Amino acid sequence: MARDTERRERKDKNDKFQTFNRPKLKIARTSASGKTYIDYKDTESLKKMISGNGKILSRKRTGATAMEQRMVARAVKRARFMALLPYVSAGG
Repeated sequence: MARDTERRERKDKNDKFQTFNRPKLKIARTSASGKTYIDYKDTESLKKMISGNGKILSRKRTGATAMEQRMVARAVKRARFMALLPYVSAGG
């Protein structure tokens, strides 16, 4: 019995969750006047901020500050309205 608990304890210590850390994305730019902005016309960088289903990724995933996340949401919504980005992914 003692051996079973030792094995179980060792197994618990050695078990670690598999991590899928993605590098944080930086799409916020700084203008010449020093203001931070995110351009809705830059669809390539905005596509990186959208999941496969078409949802806007969270701050935790993107590494954006609160202000940058609000600007990302506004830019994605504007790009969707202007038909630069799809509202949903193309299902198959």
